[in-house]
Amino acid sequence: MKKATARPAPAPEGAAAAERLAAVRATLEAAARSGGHPPPALIAVSKTQPPEAIRPLLESGHRLFGENRVQEAQAKWPALKAAWPDVELHLVGRLQSNKAADAVALFDAIHSLDRPSLVAALAKAVPASGRNPRLFVQLNLGAEPQKGGVAPEGLPALLAEARAAGLQVTGLMTVPPADVDPAPYFALLAKLARRHALPGLSMGMSGDYDIAAALGATHVRLGTALFGPRGDQGNADQGR
Repeated sequence: MKKATARPAPAPEGAAAAERLAAVRATLEAAARSGGHPPPALIAVSKTQPPEAIRPLLESGHRLFGENRVQEAQAKWPALKAAWPDVELHLVGRLQSNKAADAVALFDAIHSLDRPSLVAALAKAVPASGRNPRLFVQLNLGAEPQKGGVAPEGLPALLAEARAAGLQVTGLMTVPPADVDPAPYFALLAKLARRHALPGLSMGMSGDYDIAAALGATHVRLGTALFGPRGDQGNADQGR
């Protein structure tokens, strides 16, 4: 029989982490119920967070986490997953094509498919690794040049290419422009997902996750609400 990996003893911060999780989940459930939707999956975006900041959430029972960069995830998550092997890891930042193989090997879902070159790289990496992560096509609905994402008019062709390559596209993702009402962008993403028979909607971050939940998000990406403010916040963050 394989010997079980010992888990670290609970940290003193565990109670506070449990309270933050409970508060966020209560807000999500209430917002989703107001829109007639089930509550979305909560992705705890742990980018820039050291393992000691992540462990209290793990000890509180949370198992869904997101990272923005492949190399950062490679540095900290193998050891954490050895202690908590049921963790599900999502890549929520932009993926470079030359990192596709590493991303496929580590992540269970990738939220930033946005160009044909990445389709080609993933189509090569998936059969080589034997893993086929779920994919979300990222849409740049605000036509912001500093952000990744395909324009809405380019979505049908990119989806057709990804599906022809055997990739597992399950949803759409977007980051609305900062300092505007996000609701129209979330509503448009939901409309496009229905049009293309995609069940997944990755939308909503720490400042607007209640709106996203009310409009049918299936995944929200929260960093600040769970870990506190970071020094590297920016409009293009995939999980604030």
